[in-house]
This record gives sequence, structure tokens and C-alpha cells, in this order.
Amino acid sequence: MNGVVVPGRHRIGKTFRFEAAHSLPDLPEGHQCARMHGHSYAVEFVLTADRLVPPGFVTDFGELAPVKKLIDSTLDHRVLNDVLSVAPTSENLAAWLAGWFVEHVEPSLPGRLVSVRVSETASSWAEFVLEER
Repeated sequence: MNGVVVPGRHRIGKTFRFEAAHSLPDLPEGHQCARMHGHSYAVEFVLTADRLVPPGFVTDFGELAPVKKLIDSTLDHRVLNDVLSVAPTSENLAAWLAGWFVEHVEPSLPGRLVSVRVSETASSWAEFVLEER
């Protein structure tokens, strides 16, 4: 099979889910998000690589197991206000997860993190995109 080689880059994504509560007390009085409430979160990690490793992976999805371990032990069924040192918005959570990933997981992977997307609901998300590295 002969195909045309086109310029581009491979990307992969892996989504993890967890349940957690938070409140955003700095919002105006009466704002619904100022009260304690919960979400069914979905967090997607997107990775890329300059070249694929055998058998043709950016990164083996199995190598992302430390992310699930972190989510299960630190975020799932927790109050995010107690976990993060900043307001537990989706934006801040995405940045926090990206920083943790780059420090703890990425050094052992052939791929590198491109972005982390956090969804609190099926129709809304926030994304932290890392600078080109």
C-alpha cells in the first residue's frame, strides 16, 4: 500500500471521569456556583509526538495509568476546594492537572502533553493548552 505522505502530527487523547464537589465563594451573592455543588467531571489529556514509537504509538495508553491513580486518590468524591490552592474552576483544574502531568508523568513518555480539557457538564469545558515545546 503506497500512500502520499502529508505533513502533520499525530495526537492522541484519553478521557478520565470522576465525581467531585466545589464552591466558588468569590462570586456575587446569589450566584448558583457560589454554593457547594457537584459535577460529573470529564478530563481529557491530549498528547503528541514528533515521531511514533513501535508499534506506531504516540504513547501507549497504558502509560497514562498514573493519571487515573491521581484522579482516583486525589479528586474523585472530594471537595476540590480542599485539593487546589486556587479557586477550583475548570480553568484552574485544567492548569493544575497539566502541571502535575508534565512533572510526574511526561518525563517517562515518548509523547508530550498538548492540552488538558476539563468538562463539568456535557455542554461546557475549559482547556489549558501548553505552549509549543
